[in-house]
Amino acid sequence: MRRHGRRRNNRKGRILTKLMIFGGIPVIIILLGTVYFMAKPDAAGEEELPLVSQKQEETAPDLLKKYMTLLSLGEYEEMYAMLDTEASGNLSREDFVSRNSAIYAGMEMDNLEIEITGYDPEGEIVTYHASFDTVAGNISFENEALFLPGEEGLRLVWSDSLIFPGLGSGDKVRVSATQAERGRIVDRNGEVLAGKGVVSSVGIVPGKAEEEVTVQRVAEILGMEEETIRKKLSAGWVKEDSFVPLKLIPRVDERKLTSPEADEETVRELERHEKLLEVPGVMIQDQTVRSYPMGEAAAHLVGYVQGVTAEDLEKHAGEGYTAASVIGRSGLESLFETELRGKNGYRIYITDGDGREKRELACTAVQHGKDIKLTIDAGLQQVLYEEFRGDKSCSVAMDPHTGEILALVSTPACDSNDFIIGISSEKWTEMNEDENMPLYNRFRQAWCPGSTFKPVTAAVGLDAGAIDPLEDFGNDGARWQKDSSWGGYYVTTLHPATPANLYNALIYSDNIYFAKAALEIGAEEFEGALGRLGFGEPVPFTVRMAGSRFSNGETMESEIQLADSGYGQGQILVNPLHLACLYTAFCNEGNMVQPWICREEEPAEYWIPGAFSETAAQEVLEALKGIVNTPGGTGYGLHREDVVLAGKTGTAEIKSSQSDTTGTELGWMAVFTAEKTAERPIMIVNMVEDVKGRGGSGYVVQRDREVLEYWFGRNIP
Repeated sequence: MRRHGRRRNNRKGRILTKLMIFGGIPVIIILLGTVYFMAKPDAAGEEELPLVSQKQEETAPDLLKKYMTLLSLGEYEEMYAMLDTEASGNLSREDFVSRNSAIYAGMEMDNLEIEITGYDPEGEIVTYHASFDTVAGNISFENEALFLPGEEGLRLVWSDSLIFPGLGSGDKVRVSATQAERGRIVDRNGEVLAGKGVVSSVGIVPGKAEEEVTVQRVAEILGMEEETIRKKLSAGWVKEDSFVPLKLIPRVDERKLTSPEADEETVRELERHEKLLEVPGVMIQDQTVRSYPMGEAAAHLVGYVQGVTAEDLEKHAGEGYTAASVIGRSGLESLFETELRGKNGYRIYITDGDGREKRELACTAVQHGKDIKLTIDAGLQQVLYEEFRGDKSCSVAMDPHTGEILALVSTPACDSNDFIIGISSEKWTEMNEDENMPLYNRFRQAWCPGSTFKPVTAAVGLDAGAIDPLEDFGNDGARWQKDSSWGGYYVTTLHPATPANLYNALIYSDNIYFAKAALEIGAEEFEGALGRLGFGEPVPFTVRMAGSRFSNGETMESEIQLADSGYGQGQILVNPLHLACLYTAFCNEGNMVQPWICREEEPAEYWIPGAFSETAAQEVLEALKGIVNTPGGTGYGLHREDVVLAGKTGTAEIKSSQSDTTGTELGWMAVFTAEKTAERPIMIVNMVEDVKGRGGSGYVVQRDREVLEYWFGRNIP
């Protein structure tokens, strides 16, 4: 018995020593464990075998693993239930939960792993290795946990050092972040399309405001609800000298007011600033935001960013997004989100009660976002937008030999900066209900190409041997049908060609010639050729485009549909970028180039090598040059003396039947430098809706003339 007593006293000494290590918390040790039935001698003096215990206790290592499992699940209240609260300094449940949740949630602990490295069953001390991931990287350390016996089994003695070794009760675990700067989107010459900008943040300092007057006046000037402003001012963090931000508005540079750039909108914005600053308590501060210098001109291409939502955080869990992050919502901002956003830098460290740093636990360096350099020419993008801004249109410009995209424009558009500053529900409704659909990206869609499709029919027919370029298909006047089986349906044309050979049919855009050509080619051959030219498949390009197609079904359903398809009507739909690529084959010996937009891409030289034979491509090219350079040609309005251009006009009819007179028209123009020696090679494809009564494709030709004047007349870096 004496030996047993000494053993208990020694254990008590060890326990007290460990308590000092765990924070020096004084405790009363109760040395009562689980009761077992002990073996005792029988009447004959022989010792009986021991009986099984009434209760199988969990060991200290088992309990530690259970505690850590609860920690990984964030079950802090259940963790608290495992403590010996008296030995843990009578820590309250509320303080325990608050302390643990603030630290572990703040550093975003994940993937907690525990390895038991030692166990002293006599002292109920468990040593272990802990490892877990955080926003600042992995943290790992050696530690130990002490358990004391109680009426309900072993209980954990908790102190702050169980979170991190050496963490005191007055210490704090800090998480500091260095925000990654979002990469810029720049054009081929380094001009910024998306980057860092400054706006004005309008706010109220409560201690300087005349509450009711200030709220009413600010609500009126900013177009806000008074209740919204009051709610912001009553937030828990707000003090008398706090700046309470209310709304972002465009920043006004007063120097612009005396420059030619000053416009009515700039003047109105300055007046709004002045009115706001007259209101008691109102302050205006500069705030750095994402900025889009080209505004509407590149909106559909570049897109915009917005603050992350709860859904974003859930969808992109583990990718480094926080409540303060922004994310690309559309356009290139969305497509290059991973490259642009970068990764925030984080430090996790311990400070004492006076704020002095004691120890760094983890650190990961900030990685700023990568700049994306485009093949886009910002000047050309702007000019195309300005020429067509009053229309429902789209434009594609590219280098016809390299495939570099020089411009992608859709009009009308909304200014991407509006999404940064914030769009009111009224304005959002207005944009969505606008019949001109400014949110609709037209260059991504597929459209009826009209006569711009005729060169494709011509090249297919030449390669199929169905067309002899010199053959006269005959002049049938302004309308024609194959035979009486077509009933009342006729193919009509405005310009019958005489003689009706390929060259004249292209120059004067004779519908009847190409209807006959399609019938000569035959549906099976025509469909097969279009399939080989990329119809029915996506355009291999960074921005996803609607695929082109030759029929609503898998095949052309009738001779009439086949005939109409020959001159770009029927059910033919073509994406403008795809059409531009098709035209590149005419100046590249029959090879279709691969379009690309990011300067770091290494695209294949051709999307479709040998799309047409070199002979067919050259034959069509000569006619396309004639369209622009022959008086009377439909594209002669673009003729220039300084460079040889080629191209094709098109007017697509959108109507419910042949007799429909209420339908609309799409106007097309495809124009390009015809020779590889051109100093400033370019291919432009434009589509404008509702040109009926406005000159048809002639309207587009007139607009393109100004664009080409800019392109060939300026000094290009």
